[in-house]
Amino acid sequence: MDATHLRPGEGTHHRMTDGDHVAKVAVRDEQGAFEVFEIVAHAAPPSPPHISPWSAVLYLVEGRVRASVNGQEHDVEPGGVVVFPAGTPSTFEVVGESARFVGITSGDGAGRFFADFAASVPADRPVEESIGTILEVTARHGVRMAAPAV
Repeated sequence: MDATHLRPGEGTHHRMTDGDHVAKVAVRDEQGAFEVFEIVAHAAPPSPPHISPWSAVLYLVEGRVRASVNGQEHDVEPGGVVVFPAGTPSTFEVVGESARFVGITSGDGAGRFFADFAASVPADRPVEESIGTILEVTARHGVRMAAPAV
């Protein structure tokens, strides 16, 4: 594997309903695969809890977020970490104006999902207006919406 270096601001931007996901690098070698993203999210209603086929580690750099993982709420401050295990209903909400964090996902599917989502779902529309398209995109990538709590 060759060395990779990206300068600040470099990477592929995927503007999504819950923020700008910047793909920084994808690593694939004999040990497995993972992807690294920088996410800048602004205050907005959170995405519905969803279940991804990859695990994600979020390291908060700036701002505050409230993460929901399998129904447990976590207030995350700068320097804090939250893990969204694969197969677990998870989401996050920005507390305040904005937040910036580093996301590391297992495998190599999150980047393809983010690219497809950003190309298919308008980031400037309420989620409710795009739910049909969102469900089509999520189904293509093995992401499911969590069943509502009863």
